[in-house]
Amino acid sequence: MTEAARTEHDALGAVALPADAWYGIATARALATFPISGLRAHPTLITAVVRIKRAAAVVHQGTGRLDDRRADAIITACDQLLGGAYRDQILVDVYQAGAGTSLHMNVNEVLANLATVALGGARGTYDPVHPNDHVNMAQSTNDVFPTAMRLAALEALGPALSAVDSLVDALREQAVRLDGHVKTGRTHLQDAMPIRLGQEVGAWAGSLERGARRVRHSARYLLDLGIGGTAVGTGVNAEPVYASRMVAELARLTGLPLRRGADLVQLMQSLGDLAGVSAAWRVLALDLGKIAADLRLLSSGPRTGLDELRLPAVQPGSSIMPGKVNPSVPEMVQQVVFQVAGHDATVAAAAERGELELNVMMPVVAHNLLSAITILGNAVRALETHTIRGLEANPEMLAYWVERSAALATALAPRLGYARTAALTKRAIAEGVTIRELVVREGLLTADEAEVLLDLRRLTEPGVPGDD
Repeated sequence: MTEAARTEHDALGAVALPADAWYGIATARALATFPISGLRAHPTLITAVVRIKRAAAVVHQGTGRLDDRRADAIITACDQLLGGAYRDQILVDVYQAGAGTSLHMNVNEVLANLATVALGGARGTYDPVHPNDHVNMAQSTNDVFPTAMRLAALEALGPALSAVDSLVDALREQAVRLDGHVKTGRTHLQDAMPIRLGQEVGAWAGSLERGARRVRHSARYLLDLGIGGTAVGTGVNAEPVYASRMVAELARLTGLPLRRGADLVQLMQSLGDLAGVSAAWRVLALDLGKIAADLRLLSSGPRTGLDELRLPAVQPGSSIMPGKVNPSVPEMVQQVVFQVAGHDATVAAAAERGELELNVMMPVVAHNLLSAITILGNAVRALETHTIRGLEANPEMLAYWVERSAALATALAPRLGYARTAALTKRAIAEGVTIRELVVREGLLTADEAEVLLDLRRLTEPGVPGDD
């Protein structure tokens, strides 16, 4: 019969925990103390911590500080977690003690128990592999967690930015395909000069492209690692070669061009680099939200709205109104954008709350930044797949609205003057006729002249109407 529980001891006393648990007493205390959200650490953050542990075992084995037997067992345990096994043993809540010590020790204990059992020991004895003495050799939560946050953010940004790039490509393709359609522009939600649908969609692509460029620029700062700073950035208990060798090994594991930070004390004190990435990600999200809002507005109707764009139907839009179809995906995108903005506000507040040698608010920064990257990346994929790729113009309504735009009178101002044109605009609106109809009827222009001055396609390009 399997023993139901085992007892472990630490400086505070004894704690009973399940006999089959791969975690240990520090994790058990965290589980009891912090039952806050039911949310667990982001998978990329766990991966990053385990990679740091693997790299440390390799480095210490290379310097001879850790014997081959223990080092190999720790490396094997790390590879098991990196392969997806035992992830269910990383249990601590995302809201935990400051600095991330709870999550850090959770990983240390799981790895130590796996290595201990592999070498013939029993769980919870930590003989021959101890979570602090061996798995955590020359490390502190204070340099492991900031390093893990950087590695996790870089890993999460890879696929998320690829999704943005793909959406940009899709928008560029649609811009070319839809460029033959001229539509009325709108500023302040009022009539403005004509614009080609391709120009409008192409501008969406340009905004996201610039946003991705800002994110990539800010992410370069994350390549500077503070691992080796140990407790306060000074490197106590770490061999002089440790930091540089750790960076080299982590670069090998991740494939990233990582660098040893020039000032490990500074990298421990400040979360500014992560806050910078979060802020750039928020800006990209804001542009995406504006695009989603435009899609909703341009597809509004179909009988009482603009109805200039047709979006693919993905689900019935109402539980009571038969046949109603809503812009469901853009609505989802806007909600995600609101959440990303909230995530960034939390990151900014937490980044400011660092005191002296350490910012202890790292767990909430990691959770919010990685969540923001994940959900926006997923929203971008959904928008491309379920909306942008199937986007269609409604030529009839595009033509209907652009011809009735009161702003077309702007093209006549160089010929007739601003004041006279303003009066014509007011009359056209009052009488319910188009500008083209009014100026021809009043004998201000011949039909041919009106055709030249009010050539819609030409009005979407630089130049003075009629000069050519």
